[in-house]
Amino acid sequence: MEQIGVIIQQGPQHWAIIQQEKGFGSIALSGVWAGMADRVINHAQVLARIVNEADGRIVVPWRPCKMQVEQTWEITLDGIPAGGLYRLETCLQIDNHIALEWAARGDMIHHVGVGDIWVIAGQSNAAGYGKGPIEDSPQLGIHLLRHNGVWDLASHPFNESTASIHYENREFANPGHSPFLAFGKMIQAHTGSPIGLLQTAFGGSPLKAWNPDEDGYLYRNMMKIIASAGGKVRGILWYQGCSDCNPEESSSYLVRFERMVQHIRLDLNVMDLPILTVQLNRCTDVASIEVNQSWGRVREAQRQAALILSEVYTVPALDCPLSDGIHNSPAGNMIIGERMAKVALAHIYTNTLGSAAAPNLSSVVWQVEDGIASICLQFANVSGYLIAISPTDKLFSVEDASGEIEITQWEITARNEITLRLSRSPEGESFVHGAYEMNPSSHLPLDTDTYMPMLAFYKQRARLANIDF
Repeated sequence: MEQIGVIIQQGPQHWAIIQQEKGFGSIALSGVWAGMADRVINHAQVLARIVNEADGRIVVPWRPCKMQVEQTWEITLDGIPAGGLYRLETCLQIDNHIALEWAARGDMIHHVGVGDIWVIAGQSNAAGYGKGPIEDSPQLGIHLLRHNGVWDLASHPFNESTASIHYENREFANPGHSPFLAFGKMIQAHTGSPIGLLQTAFGGSPLKAWNPDEDGYLYRNMMKIIASAGGKVRGILWYQGCSDCNPEESSSYLVRFERMVQHIRLDLNVMDLPILTVQLNRCTDVASIEVNQSWGRVREAQRQAALILSEVYTVPALDCPLSDGIHNSPAGNMIIGERMAKVALAHIYTNTLGSAAAPNLSSVVWQVEDGIASICLQFANVSGYLIAISPTDKLFSVEDASGEIEITQWEITARNEITLRLSRSPEGESFVHGAYEMNPSSHLPLDTDTYMPMLAFYKQRARLANIDF
């Protein structure tokens, strides 16, 4: 039996999130209409409206659609206030009958939100490989565009590939828990805004797969997915770097990451698009000196990216638990998701919940007093004061032209200051590293206000007090 009334052929899917702009969204619809065989229709008019699903309140009243040849129609519904969930309704008004509640039936689209879309990109800890149980249940208003190209209520695992149409980031094994449902929930809780998530990450992927100046195949896949969701997003959630922890790629990571950011912003025509990143957590494999240095360079590049690139932010992960040798556990993912959400709320939604930044090295100075050489490390973004969980752990290292300098003791000497006592004075240029290794100490200094650890740093030049050589 043929359908009657209004048929929607083009429009958003059920569960879709529409990217809002300045508090409003826009939805385009089109389709055909069909009458009834036993009824003569002299005049037909398709109408469309939007109602709030929670209470049936009219959000956008009935609006007439543009009627076209061969019983086709189209309309763009503008000025839809951010919020939802909404129901899109259509109906067919026959012969100008004024009682629209009894107009001929029309198709409907359910569970649509107008809010913000965030893109998930990177490798396995972005794809979500956390294993084990944790309470992180689905929530209305946090929706996910799945691998099959269909919007859905967001639930773990995000990167599972049932009926996938995106083979580029199809995982070989079933993934697990990720940080980004927790991220979406926290944003929604404090803004009231529905959140859409586009999962484009892929386990094991190197930066070159995301950089159009190199291979770029995952970049092209990401852009294709963004286009399928309307082409507009609020920002990028980026967690990647383990696959670049080798001498060649770690040395160029910052430059290549900056190029990727530039490409994203140019292609989306948003030159200040926010990029929220995670500094690498640990890997517990056995590491050589060369491997440790590579992890240090990537972590330092991630730290520097937030210092030199506008609207790029980095949160720490080194204190987060793992579920295997390299993947964050569900408990760790919950921490990371919350940290990223706090950054977004502070810097993008201007809905500050307190400090969202981790302690970040800002100054490295060495001096000699009473024959004892020391290096003073000062940190920005300390809103409480630093505390040392295990001051006997080897967390820092110092080297100069003659090699490594033994640190006889390190201690917190002011609310935002750590002093390293050295066995000898530096000779020529000297450099300081903090938690740079592939698997550094788990006991990093913490800010008592946020209980976030310091960001790891690598090869930071120490200057002599009052002299910059």
